[in-house]
Amino acid sequence: MPRDLTPADIAILRKLAPEREGIGCPGSGHDFHSILPPLSNHIAVDNEDFRRRIGRLSADEWKYLTDRILSGDESLGCLPEEDVEDVAGCIARHVSEASAQQVRNIYYLSVCGVL
Repeated sequence: MPRDLTPADIAILRKLAPEREGIGCPGSGHDFHSILPPLSNHIAVDNEDFRRRIGRLSADEWKYLTDRILSGDESLGCLPEEDVEDVAGCIARHVSEASAQQVRNIYYLSVCGVL
């Protein structure tokens, strides 16, 4: 279900992509409804760039994003597996390994069509 980005979401998206003026997809003209998929698929030029960008986030921001992922508010569905592994690595470092494993499980279950 699409969601509107909160002020906290927008602040994180702007930190990850400061060169972006808006929060919309230039191709469709619609606002983004998540943070990580547009970063991975529309903003970062490659996995290295994605990894560099997500490395900017603080432990508090990772806790917030992890909570959004675990609640189902933040989507991982369109991310390539290597980007999900980078996200999980950051979560393991900044939040907990258990949360990182939960995020991996959510991703793999959604890829398999279980979720």
